[in-house]
Amino acid sequence: MKQEAVCLAVTSGGTKTGGFCFVILCFIAAMALPATAGSFIAHNTPNYVHTAKNLGPEDPNKTIEVSLWLKPHNRSQLDRLAQQLYDRNAPSYRHFLKGAELGKLIAPSSEEVATIEKLLESQNLKVVRVGPNNLFVRARGTVGDVETAFHVQLNQYQVLGKTIRANASDPYVEGDAAELVFSVSGLDSGEYEHPAMQRATPPSSSQGFGTVAGIHPSSAAAANASNLFSSVCFNGTEKETYSTGSNGSLPIGTYSGNHLNLQSLTSNGCAYTPPAIQTAYNLSGLYKEGYNGKGQTIAIIDWCGSLTIASDANAFSKEFGLPALTSSNFQIIYTPTVSTCQSADQVEINIDVEWAHTVAPGANINLIVPPSASFQDVDEAEYTTVNYGLGSVISGSYGSIESLTPASVLATENLISEIAAVSGISTNFSTGDYGDFTIDGIPATVSAPADSPWATAVGGITLALNSSNAIQWQAGWGNNQTVLAEQGTIFVPPLATGFYAGAGGGPSNCATQNSKGDCLAGFPKPSFQKSLPGRARLLPDISWLADPYTGVAILISMPGQVPEQVWEVYGGTSVAAPMFSALWAIANQEAGAPLGDAAPYMYSMPAGTIYDIVPVGSGHDVTASIELSPTTRETYTPNEVLGGSAPGTFVSAIWDYPSLEETPLTISFGTDCTAFAEGKVTLCTSSSALKTNKGWDNVTGVGVPNAKPFADSFHRAP
Repeated sequence: MKQEAVCLAVTSGGTKTGGFCFVILCFIAAMALPATAGSFIAHNTPNYVHTAKNLGPEDPNKTIEVSLWLKPHNRSQLDRLAQQLYDRNAPSYRHFLKGAELGKLIAPSSEEVATIEKLLESQNLKVVRVGPNNLFVRARGTVGDVETAFHVQLNQYQVLGKTIRANASDPYVEGDAAELVFSVSGLDSGEYEHPAMQRATPPSSSQGFGTVAGIHPSSAAAANASNLFSSVCFNGTEKETYSTGSNGSLPIGTYSGNHLNLQSLTSNGCAYTPPAIQTAYNLSGLYKEGYNGKGQTIAIIDWCGSLTIASDANAFSKEFGLPALTSSNFQIIYTPTVSTCQSADQVEINIDVEWAHTVAPGANINLIVPPSASFQDVDEAEYTTVNYGLGSVISGSYGSIESLTPASVLATENLISEIAAVSGISTNFSTGDYGDFTIDGIPATVSAPADSPWATAVGGITLALNSSNAIQWQAGWGNNQTVLAEQGTIFVPPLATGFYAGAGGGPSNCATQNSKGDCLAGFPKPSFQKSLPGRARLLPDISWLADPYTGVAILISMPGQVPEQVWEVYGGTSVAAPMFSALWAIANQEAGAPLGDAAPYMYSMPAGTIYDIVPVGSGHDVTASIELSPTTRETYTPNEVLGGSAPGTFVSAIWDYPSLEETPLTISFGTDCTAFAEGKVTLCTSSSALKTNKGWDNVTGVGVPNAKPFADSFHRAP
């Protein structure tokens, strides 16, 4: 198939001007500010600059780009309209704005843009682009010129093992331009991350708590893929005995419980393929009714780009009888220009395209490709997608930690999602894969931009099917790991390493920050969550498959391998977001008109349209019995095997890790918290732990769509 690149670019020019300056003192340091009026752009500094290790100043000769987002006109009117568009009793219910209507309401004037351009060019910064509806102006210059223009110091900081450039204080905008600026983007080099997860490498005694690593659990030739994986991930029970030194010496450990059907030396184990998911959630019934997303467009935002996605997705589609992706139903749109970081192995793109196509095989897909993962590039690509109506639903399998994201970026994200909602577009974002993020050694928080009250936050579950592809059980996604034995070493007690991964959720708590970046409050609770506790926006709204231990199969090209296209198994809320986005496209098809933001509908769905995910238990969770001497034996309950602080109800199973002989692990399900902790992580026994319960919960939201009745509930009456 021929790939077509559609590039969106707007350029604008301006004139240079000068200014007078004077010097004021701020604490000990001197900061040069102009004599003319101006102001600081508040809350535009990442909070980590006050606590993270400062690695020194950024290279002043390095070229960077910054974007000034302008204040939209009539913001209060926009807010009121957004509320009315989703109020069933309002005359304007679902009368969404399009194109020129929206521009007329919110667009800054050309004169305002000229003022911004004049400021930038007076500071030796070259304007490279003006955004749609004049909402942002982007400029390029050296770090030194940017520092002078905004009266900031740009340093390198060490944050969670990464080096990030950031401004040490809020930027100052001179003159009349100051009153026009909503936020300044690009001063920091913060980036979004994809929450895509492969199954884990087993943590060993030398690795310590919280080690997370990925492997390629299942790689094979494309042929016979339908028989490559089993759809049964939990296949009975087992009892295993291991001895010290593997020679019968004491201690001897005996472990009993559910068996986890993952990759072994003789089998590729379980992974869900399109037929399994289409059967389990009765998507096949929707297709028989003629509802497969036809006439709808799913916009998927993924940076850099894949050199092989068209061939990979078409080989995947051919294997499972899905329609081919051609120039009539699949476009790759680089914005603003073709990316320079394209590669073959772009896992997230394969997940998003292949699994959106699986759920809505009749929908068009626009793959929107910004040049990098930076907040600046991705937010501008998302706004461009909204403005030009490049999708009736936007799937964003990415996020950043709310408490480590500048409040100005959070506000910009929220504005974009609100504009999308007013335009009849749903922005659906993953809630992340590390629970409440305390595993990173920070206070509990959530993921952005899923935290926006105008976005739909998509969480994750564990799924267990039987041999007929019927649902056996579903649990909120959260895994803990325990190493029972390792190559002749019997761990006494079993080596619980705690939380591995799980869906993000909980209250937004850092959308409002003080001058030091301390978290003061989250985004306010939207009206559709009025029956839920607290005052803050709560995540998630809805969920779908995400557990990598019950993951999905993707086909991806791996240069250097023979054959180059291989099958792999992935999970993460990166899987859940495109799946739900595709189902929302089908719901729009059945409605016969745009439905807009999905979240407001989720809290009043008819009975039977959503599976309520509640705690799930098993009568065969893993137990351990360790013989220490002929007369001494220690036994461990399922809770004790996990470390002693597991929730009351969960499922655990034994996995015989294939690459290390005689290395059995216990993996738990329904534990979106830690059952064993070293550090300030959230124990499962804590009242603040993420956990499922009846009705809405902070792991799965309202639950998981029962696809056919879910989409059918939006069917347009004759």
